[in-house]
Amino acid sequence: MSIWGCCKPAAGWTIHAAVTAKGLCRLSMATPTWRFLEELDETATGVPWTRDDNHPLIRETARQLEEYFRGERRRFEIPLDLRGTPFQLKVWKALRAIPYGETRSYADIARAVGRPTASRAVGGANGRNPVGIIVPCHRVIAASGGLGGFGCGLAYKKKLLAVEANRAE
Repeated sequence: MSIWGCCKPAAGWTIHAAVTAKGLCRLSMATPTWRFLEELDETATGVPWTRDDNHPLIRETARQLEEYFRGERRRFEIPLDLRGTPFQLKVWKALRAIPYGETRSYADIARAVGRPTASRAVGGANGRNPVGIIVPCHRVIAASGGLGGFGCGLAYKKKLLAVEANRAE
């Protein structure tokens, strides 16, 4: 099973999601549909993808994202099918440990995964995170306090941090 769908969890946001039998495998915030489908084909060559906006896991992802944008959800409970290197998987696990409304530096994450000199590699893993928001790569900033990078663009990173800052207690 390889399903993709589209949801609009908040005003101005269109998010594409892809799921397998194991769980959510891709989430894209700032990508046109045609590019999202190209990305799916690049990461899972030869896998036929079917659009089903009403698939239970697509609907559940949409529901939890809607709750997140309303400030009602701080932690996602969606099964994931993450594929990456062992280092990337460690980084993505560390990102999920960053509390809602807080940030960490790339160096903080490097230390958390036992590679204190690997800040750049953390940035690379962050940039390859296939399920942004759910695995909150937007919460990672530069040690100087600057935003650092963000695959969808810094405007999206600012918006996500603002959503959490407005709701954090």
